[in-house]
Amino acid sequence: MASANVRIGQQALTVLDVAFRVPCIFIIDAIFNSYYDPGSGWAGTAGKILIRVMGIVVSSVVLVLSQKALFKFYTLFFAVLLGVVAVLINYYAISHIDFYSAYYKAALGVRLVPRNGPTLWLGMAVVQLLFGMGYVVLLNIQSVFAALVVLDVMIPLWGLIIELPVDVRQLVAVASGLALALNTAVCLALKLKWFYYSCRYVYLLVRHMYRIYGLQLLVEDTWKRIHFPDVLRVFWLTRMTAQAIILVYVVKVVRHESGEHSYLTSDVFWDLFSNLIISGCDSTLTVLGMSAVISSIAHYLGLSILAFIGSTEEEDKRLGFVAPVLFFILALQTGLSGLDPEERLVRLSRNMCLLLTAILHFIHGMTDPVLMSLSASHVSSFRRHFPVLLVSLCLFVLPVVLSYTLWHRYALNTWLFAVTAFCVELCLKVVVSLTVYALFMVDGYYNVLWEKLDDYVYCVRSTGNVIEFVFGVIMFGNGAYTMMFEAGSKIRACMMCLHAYFNIYLQAKNGWKTFINRRTAVKKINSLPEVKGGQLRDIEDVCAICYQEFATSARITPCQHYFHALCLRKWLYIQDTCPMCHQKVYIEEEARDRVPFNNNGYVAPGGDLGQFAEPGGAEAAAAAGGPEHENELLEDNDSIEYDEDEWGTENGETPIEEDYINDDTDSNGD
Repeated sequence: MASANVRIGQQALTVLDVAFRVPCIFIIDAIFNSYYDPGSGWAGTAGKILIRVMGIVVSSVVLVLSQKALFKFYTLFFAVLLGVVAVLINYYAISHIDFYSAYYKAALGVRLVPRNGPTLWLGMAVVQLLFGMGYVVLLNIQSVFAALVVLDVMIPLWGLIIELPVDVRQLVAVASGLALALNTAVCLALKLKWFYYSCRYVYLLVRHMYRIYGLQLLVEDTWKRIHFPDVLRVFWLTRMTAQAIILVYVVKVVRHESGEHSYLTSDVFWDLFSNLIISGCDSTLTVLGMSAVISSIAHYLGLSILAFIGSTEEEDKRLGFVAPVLFFILALQTGLSGLDPEERLVRLSRNMCLLLTAILHFIHGMTDPVLMSLSASHVSSFRRHFPVLLVSLCLFVLPVVLSYTLWHRYALNTWLFAVTAFCVELCLKVVVSLTVYALFMVDGYYNVLWEKLDDYVYCVRSTGNVIEFVFGVIMFGNGAYTMMFEAGSKIRACMMCLHAYFNIYLQAKNGWKTFINRRTAVKKINSLPEVKGGQLRDIEDVCAICYQEFATSARITPCQHYFHALCLRKWLYIQDTCPMCHQKVYIEEEARDRVPFNNNGYVAPGGDLGQFAEPGGAEAAAAAGGPEHENELLEDNDSIEYDEDEWGTENGETPIEEDYINDDTDSNGD
């Protein structure tokens, strides 16, 4: 029970923390979007610029304050606000309320129902008393001064009772306000020391983290500490809600004056929605807010799909990070916030189509490992296969429907070409995944070692990777054409460079490396003798890698160990040694002629073998220890176990990455 209360208290503090930081974003956004006349002279221009800079700096400082300092700042702010409201109420009541008739003469022309004068005075006195007590509590004023402050707030109302002249009552209200302002200034001056040490603490903390952890970790820590995504999300939703209320009210008034009784028709609703979306990305901060909302939607979408397909991979939960980053990059690349309203809506819809295709690609990356795992592990439960197959089917159908719809509504251009290319690429990737899935399922159904399975899977995945590489080159050309002839920008150029490096260069490099390693392994396997037929039946053993019997053939290593060709090929992707005794499996023809082979490895007579490097060293060692010592050395040599790195270094080879441990049958082709 106590832990639940503590958790609720922490959640409440987090909500308050986010709510108190949102006004800072509103102020910064209003300053950036406000317009000032540069023709008001250099002094006026300098003053406006100074006010803008001060507003941005103060709002930014408040935005990054710690939770304790933020609550302290808002305590002082609400105290000042209560004092200002109390002074304004006093002045308004004295100037605009007739105590005896008890009519409000408001600026908006609204006259309330007449009330009894003393009752109205008593209600205002209670309100002012509450304001005064709140002011005293928030500023933590001592008891004697607290009574004086409350009395100062109540004095102007007493002028109504004793029927002072209007001028005197206004003078009393002004004097009361000045006294309250003086008290507020004194209290804030006393708090100035706290403000200085708080700012100094924040500065020292930031400098320490920057020196120790660097700029990236400093930004990440601040991002999480102030809950910046939640702040942006609340800012955007609050702004959209306020604008929606205003637009609906304006439409209602206009249509009521025109005599129309139906307020929200489909056309009106679409106009309202379009205006809201246009205003929802009219600045950099609003684009960030929309990105935060997209992040939340993508995050829960990714979690739902992971739960549906039964995946528990932590890396697959990054959809909530990838989607908003991609949307923000697209917005910067196309200059979304700086476009005209109509053009902004069109550009936003195009960016959303590109974002949708990217999300579908990411979902395919989530489903493909699960699909391969189910097929390779020979899981026969239909309930486990159906969700993944259903998602794969949707990943094939949705791009087709999207491409068909866009081609029937828009003419061919670079944007439509890019969306279509992404859709076709996704369909091909789904076909490749389903083909590999089918091959593994066939292999599991017959329950017999299928030695050609690895070759078929490699051919299918290689075809998919080649097609993906071709699409990457085509998209690079499309982007280059767009940058040169349509909308060139520095951000687009940077993104093209990143695309060329990651999606073209690295993909080609990794593909070529996979091909070379596979060709080398096949060459090594083909150099080993093969056992078939009657000789295979004489082998009373199983493959030491897969622990299955030899059905059709087996390969013999120079150290007289038997393995399936497929199993040994996968092992040779890692290292060129026998899995049983760690001796070299394959050497070049020149070395084969030069170096004889024995049970203890390749030893060249008179070669450089440490202490046996000197002439006659081997004979001296044999004479010193005799045959027993020589056999002991041989036994010790046979019992040595080398790890992969040591053998790779001793054999003069570069250790191969673990990406090839499970061969191409288990690797992801994305």
